[in-house]
Amino acid sequence: QVQVEESGGGLVQPGGSLRLSCAASGSIFSINYMAWYRQVPGKQRELVAASTPSSRTTNYADSVKGRFTISRDNAKNTVYLQMNSLKPQDTAVYYCYTILATNSGTRSYWGQGTQVTVDP
Repeated sequence: QVQVEESGGGLVQPGGSLRLSCAASGSIFSINYMAWYRQVPGKQRELVAASTPSSRTTNYADSVKGRFTISRDNAKNTVYLQMNSLKPQDTAVYYCYTILATNSGTRSYWGQGTQVTVDP
């Protein structure tokens, strides 16, 4: 059984910072892909940042480039999202998404989401 759990959300003032964490646990053979998405009510879930296993390839939404940084600790099966210079429009539920391999095969998993609110 695989579990994907996010943490680190909360309320922060504009210009502030937060760091989100997402840890995958269970009988995992390998993690092929880890990413962060976000969603606000009434809108589609959008990709924020993504990373390959080696962290050599990262992708960011244009709206967060230069402010957010995705990183990984492969030994801990954990991905982080450092969010700096936060803006009210960053307010959303942030979801971790991962593609990993277990003894049952390779599939994708979503975390339960963590709320980030940027408000004075």
